[in-house]
Amino acid sequence: MKKLLLHSCCGPCSSGVLEALTREYDVTILFYNPNIFPEEEYYKRLDTQYKIVNALNSEGADIKIVEVGYNPAEYNNIVQGLENEPEGGSRCEKCFRLRLEKTCKYAKDNGYNIFTTTMSVSPHKNYILLNEIGRDLSSKFGVEYLEANFKKNDGYLKSIRNSEKYDLYRQKYCGCKYSIWDK
Repeated sequence: MKKLLLHSCCGPCSSGVLEALTREYDVTILFYNPNIFPEEEYYKRLDTQYKIVNALNSEGADIKIVEVGYNPAEYNNIVQGLENEPEGGSRCEKCFRLRLEKTCKYAKDNGYNIFTTTMSVSPHKNYILLNEIGRDLSSKFGVEYLEANFKKNDGYLKSIRNSEKYDLYRQKYCGCKYSIWDK
């Protein structure tokens, strides 16, 4: 079974894709999200990530989590000058690349065969762009990228249902301070 490193933005999004992925892969979640603001929100999302993984593991899954740590300076540095970009614009592209590159490098350095992200489950995220970035990083670092549009097959709906089933905290914005302000 291939070892898959799954970048996860939050517990609800991962809940919509883990069932399918754990049938085919040995899954480890990489929780790397320096974009999340404020810090309390980061820890709410991290706690929720652990909550869904613990629930699924108690039902027979074997999902592991790696948490890289909260370092908002990494995000702030790469989006400097893009503060006024609209949601979904070049600021988001920089953020996607930052998180996927960290995931790809971690996969390469730690013996994972393949990597992907939960972000494509969201109707607010551009899965085509995410897959382009993933393919580029795959080519650059030599780690296979699992192209995905996790919205397909009711992935987003599954994440909503799982949030209710497991009583998961479900955030109301993407995560960064700009997405709060855009609301």
